[in-house]
Amino acid sequence: MQTKEQKQEEENLIFGIRSVIEAVRAGKEIDRLFIQSGLKSELYSELMSLLKHHEIVFQYVPVDKLNRITQKNHQGVVGYLSSISYHKIQDILPTLFDKGIVPLILILDRITDVRNFGAIARTAECSGVDAIVIPSRGAAQITADAIKTSAGALHKIPVCREENLKTVIDYLKECGLQIVSCTEKATEYYFQIDFTIPTAIIVGSEENGILNEYLQKSDAKAKIPLKGKIASLNVSVATGIILYEAVSQRLVN
Repeated sequence: MQTKEQKQEEENLIFGIRSVIEAVRAGKEIDRLFIQSGLKSELYSELMSLLKHHEIVFQYVPVDKLNRITQKNHQGVVGYLSSISYHKIQDILPTLFDKGIVPLILILDRITDVRNFGAIARTAECSGVDAIVIPSRGAAQITADAIKTSAGALHKIPVCREENLKTVIDYLKECGLQIVSCTEKATEYYFQIDFTIPTAIIVGSEENGILNEYLQKSDAKAKIPLKGKIASLNVSVATGIILYEAVSQRLVN
């Protein structure tokens, strides 16, 4: 018997070149898209042109992978519709300033574990984060399992899926936000950072942390003191600690 999450994923499945073309033209959000290597046809060229125009990320895969996803006539193209609608940070930030809100943005650099992602989203929503920014490549997909782990938070908090996080960071800095990277390479502790001003917090991947080019663009770096023998915290736990420091400071002020 299928679980609720498996049923939801099956409902989000689309396959066939024409079906994907029509989904994109209808403005549907494509979460994942797999295309068989070596495809050639006029319809395939039309699809590729459309994907390029809409900046939709896809992955070339062998036909065996597609056959494992579905036994139906997929024509070399299989995808999943997103369970949520994505936003653009350039649309969100001006609205926050217009409302007199001091922005608190969370940037997730290559968080790949679906359950970690869902847990982070839940904490972000509870702590009043205004938007979550994720990269379009190399990050956990927003599946039914992620939404379940988030306790529905992913339907409540804006998620911005961006092609280039470096460009996003530059934009946020231009808009007056300080960029705070959470890293063990920091010399300051997280409670020494002023989170009462407009802030974007970067949290890095479970394995490799934050990319060096993002660290270099940061206005501050913050670490969490560790007193035990284990070298690091789970990323969702660490994110919760940082976010609630921001909550605490903003409540006091």
